[in-house]
Amino acid sequence: MKVLLVLVDGMRPDALQNIPEAESMLAVSSHTLHARTVMPSVTLPCHMSLFHSVGPERHGTTTNTYAPQVRPVKGLCEVLAESGKKCAFFYNWEPLRDLARPCSLTYSYFCSGILTDLAASNEWVTEKAIQCLKSHEIDFGFVYLGNVDEVGHRYGWMGEEYIAAVRDSWKNIAQLQAAFPEYHIIVTADHGGHGRSHGTDMPEDMTIPLFLLGETFTPDSPLENASIIDIAPTITKLFGIQPDSDWEGKPLI
Repeated sequence: MKVLLVLVDGMRPDALQNIPEAESMLAVSSHTLHARTVMPSVTLPCHMSLFHSVGPERHGTTTNTYAPQVRPVKGLCEVLAESGKKCAFFYNWEPLRDLARPCSLTYSYFCSGILTDLAASNEWVTEKAIQCLKSHEIDFGFVYLGNVDEVGHRYGWMGEEYIAAVRDSWKNIAQLQAAFPEYHIIVTADHGGHGRSHGTDMPEDMTIPLFLLGETFTPDSPLENASIIDIAPTITKLFGIQPDSDWEGKPLI
């Protein structure tokens, strides 16, 4: 059993129309275009909620600056590592380093897209993930693609440049899907966006897509009432591992 989680920062579900790779995944996955993220709908709080299966009011990170937890909740990678699973991160936004505690990752690759070019760094992250996962015994891989959010802030959500960035990210997703047909693959976003921003409780900010692909999931099957905090319990359930007792999400299987 191997699981790959791919997250496209700032990807709205209504941006997926007429993208062949996304439409193809709809046909072979259990999915929803109406999953919910958490408030504030901001990148680091949303990721903390995804990996710790609690809301920001519980884990304490409410901005893009990490806040050490007062009453710590174990994250997904700590739970997996305690059960002997090997985890790897591939990402191009550095604050995500705080999603996993020391000694819970076997491999980590970061490249600074902000200081170079995020579109190019999406390619580098994808290539490095394929290279590493094919050559190392990794049970859980997390691939973060940050360019869509950057384009949204620069040019605006749902504009021409934004849609082009979403299309490019789905080409990266298709590369990963083709490279690992035996994996369970989860594709999602942390939040949406409107205008040139996000962080509110508007539906445009709070609604995210979620695709669950693999032999455990029913193809072309809709998911109901899914939340970003359900992803970590779903992954532990796939591995046959008990979730942390503090987690508040539910497995989607």
